[in-house]
Amino acid sequence: MEQSKDLSILSVPLAGELVATEDPWEPYRLVDALGVPVGGAAAFLQDLQAAGRPATTARSYGMDLLRWFRFLWAVEMPWDRASRIEARDFSRWLQVAGQPLRPHWRRPDTVGRWAPGGKPYAPSVRTHSETVLRTFYDFHRDAGTGPVLNPFPLDRSRRGRRAHAHRNPMEPHRNERVGLYRPRLPQRVPRSVPDDEFNEIFARLPSHRDRALVAFYVSTGARASELLTAWQGGADPGRQLISVVRKGTREVQELPASTDAFVWLRLYQLEMEDVIPKGRRLPLWWTLRNPARPLIYHAAHRMFERVNAKAGTSATLHALRHTAAYRMAEDPNLPLTDVQFVLGHSQLTTTQIYLTPRKEEVIRRLLVHHAEQTRQAAARTAPAPAPGYRSESLDVLFGTAR
Repeated sequence: MEQSKDLSILSVPLAGELVATEDPWEPYRLVDALGVPVGGAAAFLQDLQAAGRPATTARSYGMDLLRWFRFLWAVEMPWDRASRIEARDFSRWLQVAGQPLRPHWRRPDTVGRWAPGGKPYAPSVRTHSETVLRTFYDFHRDAGTGPVLNPFPLDRSRRGRRAHAHRNPMEPHRNERVGLYRPRLPQRVPRSVPDDEFNEIFARLPSHRDRALVAFYVSTGARASELLTAWQGGADPGRQLISVVRKGTREVQELPASTDAFVWLRLYQLEMEDVIPKGRRLPLWWTLRNPARPLIYHAAHRMFERVNAKAGTSATLHALRHTAAYRMAEDPNLPLTDVQFVLGHSQLTTTQIYLTPRKEEVIRRLLVHHAEQTRQAAARTAPAPAPGYRSESLDVLFGTAR
């Protein structure tokens, strides 16, 4: 049996890159250190496009492939000859080596590489990577262009089973085809922004555009990238609706928004009236600097990071979606199916996670509980007054009177 590489001395340079192109037929291209396209990755990304996956999915899958190919280049193993040994070492390497040390913009001559002790990858990143690579090798196995055996196999105890066979519909859904090297994901409660923290962030937003964006995010529950797809004709203040393109289905959906969001939107439009090009099919959100360009996700994300730094908070744009979902789910007059429709979830079980109490509320209620327990214990241990003393006088004396 082939022996594993000594990962403690393995140096993995940041060779190759995922190039964003302007070609709609190939939005992203994976190239090696010499700039030559990686054929196996190109065919896989084309298959994703044929299956109707958006360009954002191609980018996400391409980054996982780039990480895997860099590891293979470092161990000098062709991708179509990789075995379970390389897959196992790669899974171990992701856990131990952590994220790479990238060259600083002030020192562009430094070479970026992976080194042990870096910031560890989150379990969700390693889980996504395992799924992508297993799908990648399944595609090439079926096409006859890759290894006969997938280097990222399914779990031994579940490999021969049919997915979801003989499942009790009353039991919660579980993925019965788990990869062998797939890490276990912890059950996390979605992180929302507390009201006082949100008010602090909103007060520090520098422009009407940013206030309108945040107000729409926290009232519609749209994803950060979805709201940026809105066009000028899709905003309907009279009906209090805004149209967005859904991330997964690519369908256009109207979402109800708060009155405040449309007020800030109108102020933004009046402020930029002579700068923003007008047209019903033109983007709704534009940059504030000249020349005006359509606002992209990375610019909106950076804007929110700067506001967080000023407010001393650590909220994210996606946390605004969780905040909106929690506010909707906590409204007794709003059915959970309505929340599911607005959030665009395909399964009601996904929406049900917002019925889980928020961490801040749990902590507040438990502190009140502990204080009440302390008060009751003090009342139970208080000595009874001796005969001849009035209990009301003792309460005044010791400060226990109500």
